[in-house]
Amino acid sequence: MIRVLGRPGDLGWVIQAHGELYAAEYGFDARFEALVAQIVAGYAAGHDPKRENAWIAEVDGQRAGCVFCVDAEEDDTAILRVLLVTPAARGLGLGGALVDTCLAFARRAGYRRMRLWTTDPLVAARHIYLSRGFELTGSAPHDGFGVPVVGQTYVADL
Repeated sequence: MIRVLGRPGDLGWVIQAHGELYAAEYGFDARFEALVAQIVAGYAAGHDPKRENAWIAEVDGQRAGCVFCVDAEEDDTAILRVLLVTPAARGLGLGGALVDTCLAFARRAGYRRMRLWTTDPLVAARHIYLSRGFELTGSAPHDGFGVPVVGQTYVADL
């Protein structure tokens, strides 16, 4: 089930899940968790619900994934942020469903394109993005999370 983010604990869960999962699976350090905390805090501090939203995926009543749609504040562009599916919930189609939910919201909100930034180790996420029409528009080495990765920017027309 996918629901709108907003229950007590949702915001903290997004931050904690990202910090723990990315450290365990990719060796990212606390700077990554801090980045996610900034994204979540920015959203929580004030967002226009007509232009921005966030969702939680649940399996058997437990949080199992998330995604945010935020306004890029440029050129009718939305940004897909903090997509995550927990290891126990992978293979259930939640990642695709979260991205589809985000894309559908962005279309209804009147955005003309969606952008996202990710890193090269996230192969499953990249597959979801490419299958939904995102195209790689740029890449560059990034070492801000304690391990060297390649940052990648993707854009999709809506």
